Amino acid sequence: MPMSSRSLPRSAALAAAVALLSGLAAAPAQAATTEQRQRDFSAAATEFGVPLNVLLGVSYLESRWDFNAGTPSTSAGYGPMHLTDLREAGVAGSHHDEGTEDPRGDDARPALHPQAGPAAPPPTLQTVDEAAQLLKTDAKTLRSDPAQNIRGGAALLAKYHAGQTDWYDAVARYSGSADTAAAQTFADEVFDTIKTGVARTTDDGQQVSLSPTADLRVPKHAETAAANVECPRTVACESVPAPYQELPNDDYGNHDLANRPVSQKIDHIVIHDTEGYWDNVLDLAQDPTYVSWHYTIRSADGLIAQHVPTKDVAWHAGNWYVNAKSIGIEHEGFAAKGTWYTEAMYRSSAKLVGYLSRKYGIPLDRAHIIGHDNVPGTIPSTIAGMHWDPGPYWDWSHYFDLLGAPLGGFGLPGSSLVTIDPDFVKNQPIFTGCDTAGTPCPARGSEAVVLHSEPNDASPLLKDVGLHPDGSPSTMAVSDVGSRAATGQQYAVADVRGDWTAIWYLGQKGWFHNPRNARVAKPAIGWVVTPKPGLATVPVYGRAYPEPEAYPANVTVQAITPLPYTLSAGQKYSSAGTVGSEYYSATTFDVADHVVVKGKLKYVQIQFGHRIAFVKADDVRIVPAF
Repeated sequence: MPMSSRSLPRSAALAAAVALLSGLAAAPAQAATTEQRQRDFSAAATEFGVPLNVLLGVSYLESRWDFNAGTPSTSAGYGPMHLTDLREAGVAGSHHDEGTEDPRGDDARPALHPQAGPAAPPPTLQTVDEAAQLLKTDAKTLRSDPAQNIRGGAALLAKYHAGQTDWYDAVARYSGSADTAAAQTFADEVFDTIKTGVARTTDDGQQVSLSPTADLRVPKHAETAAANVECPRTVACESVPAPYQELPNDDYGNHDLANRPVSQKIDHIVIHDTEGYWDNVLDLAQDPTYVSWHYTIRSADGLIAQHVPTKDVAWHAGNWYVNAKSIGIEHEGFAAKGTWYTEAMYRSSAKLVGYLSRKYGIPLDRAHIIGHDNVPGTIPSTIAGMHWDPGPYWDWSHYFDLLGAPLGGFGLPGSSLVTIDPDFVKNQPIFTGCDTAGTPCPARGSEAVVLHSEPNDASPLLKDVGLHPDGSPSTMAVSDVGSRAATGQQYAVADVRGDWTAIWYLGQKGWFHNPRNARVAKPAIGWVVTPKPGLATVPVYGRAYPEPEAYPANVTVQAITPLPYTLSAGQKYSSAGTVGSEYYSATTFDVADHVVVKGKLKYVQIQFGHRIAFVKADDVRIVPAF
């Protein structure tokens, strides 16, 4: 929740106190700011007779008042008021455009590469036309001029309010949702924001504030919680079941029945984006010949659909070990197009993840709440095809604020461990590949910190021999995660030279600019692994499989294959703790044939590059980072 208007959680307060006492609270250099957008909201509210707090609240739930460099959201919305224009945003490709991985990632079964056609957009994504007609202007102006965009949103709210006694229903209608529960949830979030207030500086330097309205009265509505779903009661959630169904040639789809957490502990929640629109993605989830995931969240209003019970194993992450021990959540969006994610979706997702983390004891940190882009390849040949969603424009820092588990700020100066935590708005690396023309992606806030081979911006990026077997350096392609540290991830410090910090990353020193007055990494407290004395190198793995002796006679032994990287003596990597070795053998439709193989071998999960990895516990020492 917004820290500017609410009491800090105890963990955040502790972090702030530690930072203050250690001299880390120096504010970064501020870009020039203005209150023009605040004046634009006030003028539009007066012009169209919309309460200012309602206009500000609706805009916050859509865009957090940001302009996002004029780029569309994941549901084709533009500007602070999220006026939708599908013609300009364009039609998306298939769900699998972002990689060539086998979603199951199980060597015991044939590779699965189902194909989906182009995603047909919903016909409702054209509120820009309605607003343009009301203002007697054109869609381009409403997309590109923030002030006119705000006027357009105010005009729509005024139209939706006509003939009503309060603004609740108008706000619910503004969500664009035909689902009553989802529209009400959107309106509830807007009015909750109005009650508590919020203030922030936007991505283009606008200072905007919404004062608290403590005595605000919100209409009561009937409880609309759906049956047969695993969701918190504070979100709109529906059941859209994925089929567990036999197919020809002794095949079946599109997930595996299990008995988690009794059979296996759930260790991770994996954040995905759909690379498709809501209706198309839900059709795919119900296709027995396709793949599966546990939940999908809609961009416009945060509606959640559950497809697979959390006790069962979905085929979503491209790594069978991770699939068997995780929950997959898809978010309507397009990492490959460089789009942004709505506040309504962030909030619903954070409530769902908070609920699941409490239910299954999953730590709220970036070692356990991971992106699809953090899931490791299983063996050397699968690394290059691994998906990389939700992409560098997913705001992990804000997401963890909503989870009540803010990132960074828990260590002392000089710590040998750091948490990557740049200012999302100000951190604007220029990626390529957001369109087919090859033009640079717009300069926009990002969670990604780019790593160099030397402490200067002119040096090449790091090499990732899994992604680039020819030995060439990584690139600034939006899909290339080979030289990129993500917000919330923790790394061991390898070196410091002036304003540059190096971390151990894929067996190399990765350098990033980390000036004292604008830190992008914060001191952390934790544990790191390093090879045991006498070991020059330690193998790194993409899954934590048991030793061969652990398998019963009727289960095929799974190879323990190292990845093509080197963890050498003298290097250190952040530890997420020791895990047991497991393999879930589930290769037939008959659940009676399914077996969880558990070995004596122990592994340690580490932050090795952009993706997590595993090393054998017998190969490393786990030591505290100071």
